[in-house]
Amino acid sequence: MQGTASGLRLVFHADIEGVRVAATRADTLAAVLGLDPDVEELAVRLLWPAPHPLSETSMWRAVTAVLPEAAVVVAADGRTARHTRWWTPPEPVRPLAAAAPRIRTALEQAVDARTRRGGVVSCDLSGGLDSTSVCFLADRSPARVVASTWPGRDPADTDLAWAQRAMGYLPDVEHVVWDADASPLVYEDLLGIDDLLDEPTIGVMDRARVLHHLPGLAARGSRLHLTGIGGDHVAWCSEAYYHRLLRTRPLFALRQVRGFRALWQWPLGGTLRALADVRPYGKWLADAAGDLRGPLPPSVATGLGWGMAPRLFDWVTPEAERMARRALLEAAATATALHPDRGLHTDLEQIRSCGRVIRQWDRMAARAGLPMASPFLDDRVIEAFLAVRPAERVTPWRYKPVLAAAMRGIVPEQCLRRNNKAAASMDAADGLRAHRADLLALWEDSRLAELGLVDGAELRRLARRPASPGLSDAILYSTIAAEVWLRGRARVPQP
Repeated sequence: MQGTASGLRLVFHADIEGVRVAATRADTLAAVLGLDPDVEELAVRLLWPAPHPLSETSMWRAVTAVLPEAAVVVAADGRTARHTRWWTPPEPVRPLAAAAPRIRTALEQAVDARTRRGGVVSCDLSGGLDSTSVCFLADRSPARVVASTWPGRDPADTDLAWAQRAMGYLPDVEHVVWDADASPLVYEDLLGIDDLLDEPTIGVMDRARVLHHLPGLAARGSRLHLTGIGGDHVAWCSEAYYHRLLRTRPLFALRQVRGFRALWQWPLGGTLRALADVRPYGKWLADAAGDLRGPLPPSVATGLGWGMAPRLFDWVTPEAERMARRALLEAAATATALHPDRGLHTDLEQIRSCGRVIRQWDRMAARAGLPMASPFLDDRVIEAFLAVRPAERVTPWRYKPVLAAAMRGIVPEQCLRRNNKAAASMDAADGLRAHRADLLALWEDSRLAELGLVDGAELRRLARRPASPGLSDAILYSTIAAEVWLRGRARVPQP
């Protein structure tokens, strides 16, 4: 039994009365066993972010998670099980010119699998390259397409203009433009979430935004909602590939890194230190365990390294810190990177992190009455993108060049020229202010505080000051995710 390479579909197993039982939900197995969530696992999930492999365990020690690249094989007698690898990422060696047709075919097949039955399907149409590509592919299918656009509140947001440009080439597609001011803000309805999920997810922060338009699309006849989610994770890739490219193609890599420095405002000293860092993954994890209370790492260290080093913040208790540090050190002793190349490791980790969020959003959407699908996270699509040479996949000079090349001839040239995406930072900042009362209530009788993992008073102090430095960097997300998850489990019957 196996899941998918993205982690969008996962597998778990546990021993139940001497029989090894597998399931697609960890909480189902935990409920049969009568287990409460493991407090140490909760402490680990307070890390921002929780790195591989700690992000991929189940919340119950007796329930074993199967990594996305592995399958569980249960013995004939049903009493034992072993894991075997079924998926390996392709080596990134294919030239863009050769890869583009394969990517186009993979995306065509992924969209066709969802649209070939006809009927009505809806698509996100933000005007970005990812959702625009999916929308044009869906328009070529037997299905009738309804395109959905949420304009941003920020006056500088250009999503609607780009979506309208795309609609000029889609005469058979119905376009629904929602009222920007009616769009839920980040942090909305956190107190009302009662989805039964098998792990905390930062997806709860945007749950109201993700689900708000689904009833309206279902009322227009949509049987399935297609998204462009995952495109950011496969059509673009980590700059960390240049750590290796500097050693194999130094002159080329230096020119590119100079461009990235200008693009991301990386300081020269920090860039040189990041490129000189040759620590293996296990050493990087162990070092991170010793600096959990340090300042957030600079973006250049994250961009050119093994990822963002995890941090804990002032509201996390010393006991939770001890548990998280112990877990990090235990993992560091045996952990290996997802790939020896830190660029491919980072890509895989980001794809899997995205998959775990969308896995929960998919459940929420189905419960709301309109299932979602994200073609960019299909196995064959991921493989087609990852096979491209990194020097052609990520460059400071062009935005998502691989997707643009693959969609040329399907998406009009005018729509392929977009070189940015909306950040929605205004919605997040407004959400902190608008939902301050909900955040205060969240920490008044905090489940995490009852377990001794967070300082409720410190969190209430922050909730009263939504403009506090650092809150705009999403540092509350992992803590809110764990709190909302515990509350949801207490609110609804277990499976």
